[in-house]
Amino acid sequence: MAAAGLSACAANTDPEPTPKPAAPSTATPLPVAPTTSAATAAPSPQPTLAVRNATIAAPTSTQSPDVIIIGAGIAGLAAAQKLMQRGERVLVLEARDRIGGRLWTSNKWADAPMDLGASWIHGVQGNPITALAKQIGAKMARTSYDAAIGYGPDGKPLTDAQEAVIERYDKAIRQALRTAQKQDPDQSVKAVIEKALNVTKLPADAQRAVSFVLNGKLEQEYGGSVAELSAHWYDDSAEFDGEDELFLAGYGAIATHLAKNVPIETKTQVRRIEWKRGEASVTTDGKTYRAEKVLLTLPLGVLKRGAVAFAPALPAQKQKAIEALKMGVLNKCYLRFPKVFWESKYDWMEYVSPKAGEWVEWVSFARPTGLPILLGFNAADAGRAIEALSDEKIVASAMQTLRTIFGRNIPDPTDFQITRWNADPFAGGSYSFNPVGAVPEMREHLAKPVDETLFFAGEATSRKYFGTVHGAYLSGIRAADEILAV
Repeated sequence: MAAAGLSACAANTDPEPTPKPAAPSTATPLPVAPTTSAATAAPSPQPTLAVRNATIAAPTSTQSPDVIIIGAGIAGLAAAQKLMQRGERVLVLEARDRIGGRLWTSNKWADAPMDLGASWIHGVQGNPITALAKQIGAKMARTSYDAAIGYGPDGKPLTDAQEAVIERYDKAIRQALRTAQKQDPDQSVKAVIEKALNVTKLPADAQRAVSFVLNGKLEQEYGGSVAELSAHWYDDSAEFDGEDELFLAGYGAIATHLAKNVPIETKTQVRRIEWKRGEASVTTDGKTYRAEKVLLTLPLGVLKRGAVAFAPALPAQKQKAIEALKMGVLNKCYLRFPKVFWESKYDWMEYVSPKAGEWVEWVSFARPTGLPILLGFNAADAGRAIEALSDEKIVASAMQTLRTIFGRNIPDPTDFQITRWNADPFAGGSYSFNPVGAVPEMREHLAKPVDETLFFAGEATSRKYFGTVHGAYLSGIRAADEILAV
């Protein structure tokens, strides 16, 4: 069962070939810095940003903070708060016209803030985001994977026999991946499973069961296709204990809290970074800023696209990490109805789709909010493919699945909200994953400072907590500590 991660921060409920210990919190949530300027902005679609290595032209104007932070997501804001508390002058440059990055709460529905990015705190015990939520008095609702129901391809609730088939192949997949993690060379999850289970020779119901498990427990968890996910390293992460909790007023409250009193310039797209030890200039469209240090919190998807020029080029080891690691996709489709026509006691609904990966996971907001809202997910290959469709076709596809399950007479939605994280030029995907060809140490290479001048943060730089909001937050604290240690 998957949940939404940094674009949606998926819940950690995947097969576990290797044990994952509960992790203690490594950072104390920050009070806001006592300065005078603040920044807020509303969400909207964005134009292009990327990163490449190139020669920089001379600056046209200057400003002089101690540290320039590129990106007003959770990592950049966390770092800004800590640096300001220690007396550093910071300036945050944000390409979007809003703060938060992949934390994005939509207020399109006045009575129902909906998170287009991260929605849940995953594992509330010891999680620094839990402490931040308590600090600001955020109202939370707990969702449970025990409150779930599954439906077969015909739309009827799964029978005991169907559930037994799914459980059998779930167990077989777990065992095959455990075995693969003890063997060399690394392979994709798909290659391991196809070989171990001889999938093409299985009967149709068994093939659907395998597809259902791989999508629901891996692709929706990590955002990457099983054809790309590394069998050795896909799950090389740690978790916090406890249940998952949903922000009733939206996750964006955390970004707003951390942005308080932080000087932020939105709609400021960084084009060029020229640097040498102890000195850097950051050029945007029309301005150049100077500082002793620069902290980059750009998403991996942006780094991979290549349109911020670096002079000199980033170290080869860091470029290799950027190239090898990949961005996953988990897209959301919120549907609002005139009434609840499903059983509101269930938080999660799963569908053994006849079309691999399509509309496998659904969340009901009826119990936690009392509102007739359903959220459908599409991940990995299906998540990318659906972005090419019009909103109307996406809604029609979702409704085809819902009418298969609940009958042709269910009402049409009164409204919808849809994400396209892969096409978002300031994200390039939902969150990072470990594909075949990447190793966990590459995240440490991505995080490593360069000449005490360029510093790096963001969920992709977190070896333990990649793909999560708490991973991004902790990376910002880590980068601030590195800057302060210089």
